[in-house]
Amino acid sequence: MRLLVVEDDKDLNRQIVTALEQAGYAVDRAYDGEEGLYLGESEPYDAVILDLGLPKLDGVGVLQSWRRGGRSMPVIILTARDRWSDKVQGFDAGADDYVTKPFHMEEILARVRAVVRRAAGHATSELSCGPVRLDTRAGRVTVDGNAVKLTSHEYRLMAYLMHHTGRVVSRTEIVEHLYDQDFDRDSNTIEVFVGRLRKKLGVDVIQTVRGLGYVLQAPPAGTPPTASTPRA
Repeated sequence: MRLLVVEDDKDLNRQIVTALEQAGYAVDRAYDGEEGLYLGESEPYDAVILDLGLPKLDGVGVLQSWRRGGRSMPVIILTARDRWSDKVQGFDAGADDYVTKPFHMEEILARVRAVVRRAAGHATSELSCGPVRLDTRAGRVTVDGNAVKLTSHEYRLMAYLMHHTGRVVSRTEIVEHLYDQDFDRDSNTIEVFVGRLRKKLGVDVIQTVRGLGYVLQAPPAGTPPTASTPRA
């Protein structure tokens, strides 16, 4: 999952980005409204954390511009303003959630998980596809209850596929949601990660759709494991 943090306080921006990266997200950052507006218009984010009190262009103006332009990614408003009228203004502009400073970082992480999950149509923090389970809260993948040890990039790929179970996703889309803007992107590495995931999961849930990409779907009942699965 790829996120954007728009916050002009550089220390707070860094703290939020670090926490999100440690939780397994790819994260871009902006320090003013104009830069945030541009990134939100040009990049396919899964969620945005947006401060209201930004230089150059305030957060409400940024959010209104995104929504007018048809950008529908979930947005969590982050602000020191705690008046109910400010919250109403933020929600009316198109915000999905609201966090008042000061806050605990765990709250931000929980709200990000919630808005990303809801945007993908999932009701709980545990996603499933056949015998495969992904606990978004713990960052843990299991097959038939047994933990599967994944690298950070393998987990990002698995999480994206699990959030979009049943939908064909192209290699380009995966690359756009797996890496931040400063990463040297190479779509060929996706095939490598998919191959590793298939081997580690040991069940046939990741299907290749020739010429289009990949789709995650439960294997037919009675399908035997495809390989031995390394367990954590």
